[in-house]
Amino acid sequence: MPEFYRQVEAAILQSDPARKCEQTRQLVQIWEQGVSADADSTPILPIDDPGRPGKPELVDPRQLPRRSFASETGRIRLLHAFAHIEFNAINIALDAVYRFRRMPPDFISDWLSVAAEEAQHFRLLEAELEQRASYYGACPAHSGLWDMVCKTRDNLLHRMALVPRVMEARGLDVTPAMIARFRQFGDDAAVAILEVIYRDEVGHVRIGDYWFRRLCAEQGLDAEKTFRELVDLHMGGRLRGPFNRSARIEAGFRNEELDALERLC
Repeated sequence: MPEFYRQVEAAILQSDPARKCEQTRQLVQIWEQGVSADADSTPILPIDDPGRPGKPELVDPRQLPRRSFASETGRIRLLHAFAHIEFNAINIALDAVYRFRRMPPDFISDWLSVAAEEAQHFRLLEAELEQRASYYGACPAHSGLWDMVCKTRDNLLHRMALVPRVMEARGLDVTPAMIARFRQFGDDAAVAILEVIYRDEVGHVRIGDYWFRRLCAEQGLDAEKTFRELVDLHMGGRLRGPFNRSARIEAGFRNEELDALERLC
């Protein structure tokens, strides 16, 4: 059997979505069986571009067509956008395992579990697109999610702050309204899938929040002050709002912190 980190690397570089999902499932399985992970066994590649199929075409976000709930075509585009996010999220979770190898075993367990749930989300969305005579790759998409992964690949503290606590947490803010709009148009299949994703994403943000706060404590840093400094450094001091306070608090944010962060919106 190939060494553990070689298998993680292969999953990240895998371009076929079905195979990537299966490799992710297998990684969880072998990890739970007690495979050893030698941090020095293989070099860590930068991976500027993870494995993905030839489509979707990646374009500037401003070039994406309008996505309306009022038409079936618009709802397909919206579901495709979610599928693209979840496909990228598999790679993002696996990259945390692959890149930051000096972390304890529960870090690996946490991010493999996230990768497995993201793969499940992608499969649900892909199957629903096929039910609607579409497929993943049928609509253009953008690469903004992976850009932040590249910016934070040399610093785990920055990664845990800016990917789970900014990018994924934004999903907690916007998904309930998306669910409500799909429900308004009687799209029960989309509602059911997005409710699964929303429930799981609270847990994913909570995992990122836990490791961010743990790293801050180990480095003697004030977590909330450090987070605001990283938002200044990487986000120009701006966050998008409004916040879903109840979901963010469930995921680890504190009321006082949210009060301060809302002033950055």
